[in-house]
Amino acid sequence: MDFSTIVFWLIVLGLIFYVVSIYNTLVTLKNRYLNAFSQIEVQLKRRYDLIPNLVETAKGYLAHERETLEAVTAARNDAAAVLAAMGEGGIGGEAMGKLASAENALQGALGKLNVTMEAYPDLKASENMQQLSEELTTTENRISFARQGYNDAVMAFNTYRQSFPPLFFAAKFGHPADAELLEFEDSAQIQAAPSVSF
Repeated sequence: MDFSTIVFWLIVLGLIFYVVSIYNTLVTLKNRYLNAFSQIEVQLKRRYDLIPNLVETAKGYLAHERETLEAVTAARNDAAAVLAAMGEGGIGGEAMGKLASAENALQGALGKLNVTMEAYPDLKASENMQQLSEELTTTENRISFARQGYNDAVMAFNTYRQSFPPLFFAAKFGHPADAELLEFEDSAQIQAAPSVSF
């Protein structure tokens, strides 16, 4: 075997290893953003579990605000249904848009509930309501943190997938499209910081 044949086979082997590394990197980055989404899913489910308790606690104080409580419950049920459907059908672009829309509707309903609760000092002073509000605020912070991690993982995947030469191999390796970011309206609408005046 002469030198040029050895060089040829070394180049071929190098290219094969390079293509394999592109495949492995795409799989790694995809698994990272899928794992990051599962962290969001855990926190969203936690919030969905807290909301019925919040509504039940508020019912005693907000008897004539039934419409507001029903809107929160309906928005929570819609968001939970979208999240459950994503578990069955994947987290593609259309599903991500539906989740963002359902979450925005839920945040709007919770925002209206918070505004309504402002008019009921006894409800705000209730120990149970304070605890639920604190847990909901903590969960909102966790959702924001998990969403940031997910979006960072999606950006890493999309950047690598769009770069040269992975761009030529991504579709052939089962990654035909970019991953979708998950963007909600600002959760500050739900848990606004208290205003302080001096």
